[in-house]
Amino acid sequence: MGNLNLFLIISILVSVLAFAFAVWLYRWVSAQPSSNQRVKEVGSYIRRGANTFLKKEYIVLSKFCAGASLLIFLFLPAPLWSGGSILGNFTIVLAYICGTVFSAIAGKIGIQVATIANMKTAEAAQSGGLKPSFLSAFRGGAVMGMAVVGSSLLGVTLVMMLTGDSVALLGFSFGASSLALFAKAGGGIFTKTADISADLVGKVELGIPEDDPRNPAVIADNVGDNVGDVAGMGADLFDSNVASTVSALVMAIALSKKIGVDYAAVVFCYASLGLLSSIIGVMAARMGKNGDPTRALNMSTYITTGIFAVLTAGATVVFQFDWRIWGAAAIGLFVGVIIGITSDYFTNDNKKPVQNVAKASESGPAFTILSGVSYGFLSVLPAMVGIGISALVSYNLCASIAPGDPTAGMFGISMAAVGMLSIVGMIISNDAYGPIADNARGLVEMGDLGDEALEITDSLDSAGNTVKAVTKGFAIAAAGLTIISLLGAFMSEVNDAAGTTVLTGFDIINPTVFFGMLVGASVPAIFSSMLMLGVDRNAQRMVAEIHRQFREIKGLKEGKPGVVPEYDKCIDIATDGALKELIPAGLVSIFVTMAVGFIGGVESVGGYLAGNIISGLLLALFMSNSGGLWDNAKKYIEAGGNGGKGSEAHKAAVVGDTVGDPFKDTAGPSINTQITVVSLVASLMSSLFLAFSLF
Repeated sequence: MGNLNLFLIISILVSVLAFAFAVWLYRWVSAQPSSNQRVKEVGSYIRRGANTFLKKEYIVLSKFCAGASLLIFLFLPAPLWSGGSILGNFTIVLAYICGTVFSAIAGKIGIQVATIANMKTAEAAQSGGLKPSFLSAFRGGAVMGMAVVGSSLLGVTLVMMLTGDSVALLGFSFGASSLALFAKAGGGIFTKTADISADLVGKVELGIPEDDPRNPAVIADNVGDNVGDVAGMGADLFDSNVASTVSALVMAIALSKKIGVDYAAVVFCYASLGLLSSIIGVMAARMGKNGDPTRALNMSTYITTGIFAVLTAGATVVFQFDWRIWGAAAIGLFVGVIIGITSDYFTNDNKKPVQNVAKASESGPAFTILSGVSYGFLSVLPAMVGIGISALVSYNLCASIAPGDPTAGMFGISMAAVGMLSIVGMIISNDAYGPIADNARGLVEMGDLGDEALEITDSLDSAGNTVKAVTKGFAIAAAGLTIISLLGAFMSEVNDAAGTTVLTGFDIINPTVFFGMLVGASVPAIFSSMLMLGVDRNAQRMVAEIHRQFREIKGLKEGKPGVVPEYDKCIDIATDGALKELIPAGLVSIFVTMAVGFIGGVESVGGYLAGNIISGLLLALFMSNSGGLWDNAKKYIEAGGNGGKGSEAHKAAVVGDTVGDPFKDTAGPSINTQITVVSLVASLMSSLFLAFSLF
């Protein structure tokens, strides 16, 4: 096997290369022409609103981080008064804080470039056409991709170099996950509050265009795209990437102790090559003058996938890695692509499901909802089966490394997760492209840049919606594999704390395990309901504010020159409501995990994690895909299908989209972060659950 120190150095060098490439991309985007004063004015509103929200959110989260740091220092990995090491507890605190800081920086970088790229994309659509407009949006998103993956790989590498401790790695991952949980929840509540309010009052009640500057919520809607789909989703995928790498390293360290072979070297090698593949893929991304944006984005993903498969196979030969490990990573990567294709089928407006929902909308909103829910549930099967197959194959593939020891099989599953998220740099680039294109469309309409520019940005936006569904499918599926491997990490930490093999698996017939499983299965539903109720309450407040402005500001509804809405009032409502609602749902998930552990002990927690994984994956996939489907059904009708804009089918589709918005952008993608957080809490507190429980 290769030398671990060599791959740690390579990981740092590839991370630095990613940062350098991100700087080049940022300068390229910034250098694109931008001269329209109206676009600059509206763009500055969006930029200021996004940065204001992010600042307030990070102040709230810093208080949570401070409280969590104190508790970690006192209790983890063992209470200080029980003879635990002060240095050991402090190391975990430091790793936890670094995880939160790295994640926060990645979100901030994303906001900075996205709020420049949206203006460049809008003006490129008017002056240059489809190709330069696409490149501005994609390369703007790629800055986020490179920054997120570069910082996650660098952070994990530094923690490994400085501590070499699996618990410190879990602490770093918990920092990234806890910040991602609240950032995604807060950003999701903000963006869907504004989106639902703007659509219901603007499109349904008044029949005005989506980004009409008369609508008081229109700037808040565009701000929401950035704080939800750029900063929030960036933190989410940062967390997924860190968690998959850390779970693989925890299992590698445990396996290395038993066999004497340093498997951590393989993890760092594959993670570095994944980032390098994404850099090459982004550099190679191109589109013809009259090409298809969706095809260009998907081709970039497939090219990156192929590059990774070839590079890792070459590294396996050169460094004499075990081919079974490469096979596990390749299975994860292959299944990730299949899940992406499945998500594309159920959410692309060129495919039957979206068109059938658009057709059903002609009969009213009830049929829009019924058909969308049905297709959403159907979309879950291929992904769940794919996750199950990849876990089964990768486990059995690597189990023979150490026959009779489940650690080797769980390491195989963790490497499948690493393989699935190996191209996460490209995935984030595609994902951040979506809100940039969406913002650009709004800027084109508000800046009155013409019908041709609007048509170009509409096609970019539609591609963004489809690709967002694909990237969310990737993220959720990878989270599933990661959490299964974190279940293995939990067993490993329990056995280490006990000094003997206490757990080798979980018997669901055991009432203690079954109790935990039932509670765990209910948590994603409770978590989702709390987030969506937060959106509901906040949106009602904003709808009332929009009605007030249309009622009290004379000439606003008619669009009289010089009459401008009070945009800041809507931004304030979205901000205050999001910050109020983001903490409770996350805390409930953490406290329920602790309660199960102290009531039923480590076996109950094992059942709890299993129930949480299955229920969470099902709900996350269902909500993400059904929400994307409703959104694109609405856009399909707006493009002229089934009666076009203003028709009864359009109004019904808008209602479907308002239901789907919190599904796909608030609750759905937050669930995979929630199941990661509770798994990490379980692993970090395993020694406490082992020592203190009622049953």
